[in-house]
Amino acid sequence: MARDAYLDRLAAVPLFKSFTKPELRKVARAGTEINVDAGYVLAREGTAGRETFVILDGTAAVRRNNRKVASLGSGEAVGELALLDHGARTATVTAETPMTVLVLDPREFRAVLGDVPRLSHKLLENLAGRVRELDKQAYG
Repeated sequence: MARDAYLDRLAAVPLFKSFTKPELRKVARAGTEINVDAGYVLAREGTAGRETFVILDGTAAVRRNNRKVASLGSGEAVGELALLDHGARTATVTAETPMTVLVLDPREFRAVLGDVPRLSHKLLENLAGRVRELDKQAYG
């Protein structure tokens, strides 16, 4: 798939939703496209995370404590917090169908942030919005 074809899908990912096309293009160039078979585990709950996966094609099941809590599809991301903190995965994510994903590792993503420093500000704004939404859900 051509790198520019990723732009719409990347723009749909909450972490990247405020990025411009040139900024999204830098993110797309920093990633590596891989194909995985159904049953492949992208992330395992409780293990250390490093990279994030943007789903380009296919679907994945998200499980917490062995209970399915969501299905993810094209344009959605798995493990995006791992790009920022290398923390433990909060869920197990398994390919339900054959999938094509864009893998972003922290070293390459940090290089993009170095090229376009204002991206850090956009990331902080986006994450602050997510924290506010979670706070609203939890406390009203």
